[in-house]
Amino acid sequence: MKKIIFIIVAGVVALFLIIQLVPYGHQHTNPPVLAEPAWDSPQTRDLAVRACFDCHSNDTVWPWYSNVAPISWLVQRDVQEGRQSLNFSEWGQRRQESDDISRLIENGEMPPTQFLILHPGSRLTETEKQQLIQGFQSMFGVEQEDGEE
Repeated sequence: MKKIIFIIVAGVVALFLIIQLVPYGHQHTNPPVLAEPAWDSPQTRDLAVRACFDCHSNDTVWPWYSNVAPISWLVQRDVQEGRQSLNFSEWGQRRQESDDISRLIENGEMPPTQFLILHPGSRLTETEKQQLIQGFQSMFGVEQEDGEE
């Protein structure tokens, strides 16, 4: 029985070491910042930096675990998808999906739970969420629910 457990553990360790050789998830580049939106206030930008920029800008902070597969694969994918859908560092370069950003924050979909678990400093209070939403609505000219702009 001990021999079987040893073989299983050795296999898991070997597999873990082998997957570290997969190149995906190890190239942590931050392209240059080309242009940012016209922020409505420094406070809106500060909240966005805190809660959004790691995935939605070219100023990603790559934590140590972003170099360890398979977690590195998830982090790389999240940053690529985040930058593709909304990138505060390439504003005006291509169409950004800014239309529903307020709704995503309001519904608690952004920042995602898995991000908040590992980045507790990114968690926004309800007041900060509302400030960020109002800032984005002001910047993007999104109509508020009561019909005001």
